[in-house]
Amino acid sequence: MKKTVVLYPGVAVTHFVPMMQLIDALLEEGYAVVVAIIDITHSKNLAFAAAVDRVAASKPSVTFHALPRIQDPPVVTTDARFLIGYFELVRRYNDHFGEFLRSMPPRSVHAVIVDSMSHVALDVAKELGIPTYTFVSCSASALAVSLHLPFIRKEGQLSLKELGDSPLDFFGVPPVPASHLFGEMYEDPKSELYQVFVNSFCKILEANGMLVNTFDSLEARALGALKDPRFLPGGESIVPPVYSVGPLVEKGGETTKEKHECLTWLDKQPEHSVVFLCFGSFAFHTEDQLKEIAVGLDKSGHRFLWVVRAPPRGDTFAVHGDPDLDTLLPEGFLDRTNGRGLVVKQWAPQVDVLCHKAVGAFVTHCGWNSVQEGIIGGVPMLCWPLYAEQKMNKVFMVEEFGVGVEVVGWQQGLVKAEEVETKVRLVLESEEGEQLRARVTSLKEALATAWNEGGSSRAAIRQFLLDAADVGMAKGRA
Repeated sequence: MKKTVVLYPGVAVTHFVPMMQLIDALLEEGYAVVVAIIDITHSKNLAFAAAVDRVAASKPSVTFHALPRIQDPPVVTTDARFLIGYFELVRRYNDHFGEFLRSMPPRSVHAVIVDSMSHVALDVAKELGIPTYTFVSCSASALAVSLHLPFIRKEGQLSLKELGDSPLDFFGVPPVPASHLFGEMYEDPKSELYQVFVNSFCKILEANGMLVNTFDSLEARALGALKDPRFLPGGESIVPPVYSVGPLVEKGGETTKEKHECLTWLDKQPEHSVVFLCFGSFAFHTEDQLKEIAVGLDKSGHRFLWVVRAPPRGDTFAVHGDPDLDTLLPEGFLDRTNGRGLVVKQWAPQVDVLCHKAVGAFVTHCGWNSVQEGIIGGVPMLCWPLYAEQKMNKVFMVEEFGVGVEVVGWQQGLVKAEEVETKVRLVLESEEGEQLRARVTSLKEALATAWNEGGSSRAAIRQFLLDAADVGMAKGRA
């Protein structure tokens, strides 16, 4: 009987998709794979449901098991208290997850890999004596900062809000402004939100190891720090083994049956001439911000491909209607830029776009999946963070990786048209833009070898499997 690796993904697309990219490597190493899924058919998370269906259809040798639906699931809000509801949702599924693991043939499970956002399920597998690992979908640099958070907020110190943009030093990464951390989640040490947030980072240290979606040559300094026994203050906690198994991004050409109109349009554009603007699965801009972007693109004179999503009407997970471009964008904008620019509603095949030779710049929200997709395409980036760890990623992209420039104004809530115009011109016209392109191209070439035979990520996944066997032996599961 083949040994089985059980994957337990989070219910956010941005966490689910990269974890699913582990499947092919595990199959190639001779392991069976089973994916346990929290049943969220009661929710409005249609994007997640579609992603599950897409992956399941493309991997017929993999078993997808939907855990039974729980009664009266907790409400997962879309504000800063999101984590409280999310962690409670996962905790409520622990009994079903445990029953599922116990239903599998004795000693058949080689390891369980749990999404970092589902850390409350770690104890379920550990209590059964199964080697249990955390999957980290963010950067190693963001992980390094996050693991330090429980140690930096002490009695009598200034709050992050009071520190403002003061830089904070962390082992393995460039200085990060206090304002770029996790906002109100970390303001009041006595709040439930603070306790839940900090405890989550303490909990993942209890795993047998962490699989991180990155590759060695991109984040050598942060990965080295995470593996240093002096990493955490006081030596009270130890970081478990870290395996850099990225980049794990959905492959291009697999998400649509027919060629998207934007790819046909790109085929007609000169090489490196188009700026691509896309802000992730859930991000949106106000009508005022959309108008500023439009004016900036218009004045830049450059070709552009812009994915526009309508401002939401409440629930982040809800599917918003198609944006009314005539209302949201300045009068005459579409006519003036016809042929030079293309506005796409809601969605575009991002990996395919970024790998197209016509794309010369990428305006991104700095989500980690998008950052790695930009590197895969060899495209310099204009960094416009919006939420979560994206603000930290912006620092790493600009100061550490050298793959992008900051779009100023995001912290004040409105990026002006002049800034959009200036930064587009900088990347597409200046010597600094050429230097960014050279750096991204160098990383693209390094990334291409990571999953080759003998590459760092291939070696890391094999080391994880060997280490899991050793952990299993120690637990008497040989």
